[in-house]
Amino acid sequence: MGADGTGAAGAEAGDPARPETAGADPAGDGDRRWARTAPRKGSGRQRHDAKITVYVSGDELLAMEQARLTLRGAHDLVVDRGRIVREAVAVLLADFEENAEESVLVQRLRDTDEGTAGGAGDAGGTTP
Repeated sequence: MGADGTGAAGAEAGDPARPETAGADPAGDGDRRWARTAPRKGSGRQRHDAKITVYVSGDELLAMEQARLTLRGAHDLVVDRGRIVREAVAVLLADFEENAEESVLVQRLRDTDEGTAGGAGDAGGTTP
């Protein structure tokens, strides 16, 4: 929902104007790889029309803050945690699109899911 409370225009699933649905497999055979003409980039500093809540541990939050401060101090990049997360997601998804089975995402999720019953992982990320 937008900041004005009216909802996001063009946010319907399958909207060709939205990059995450553009180029989706038209055959609908379950292959969810998308054709991309440009390398994936984080969306940067702009108004976003969608929001998710992600729970992280105290150690993960501290590591992110330390990374933010290092980016500022050592690299002269003033960014907020949201920007760091969007860039991290962009990098991870680009690797997944390019390397699929051998991607960092697949490998880490497999490592995490080993030993869990049925490979359910974290049940959709709802566990705090």
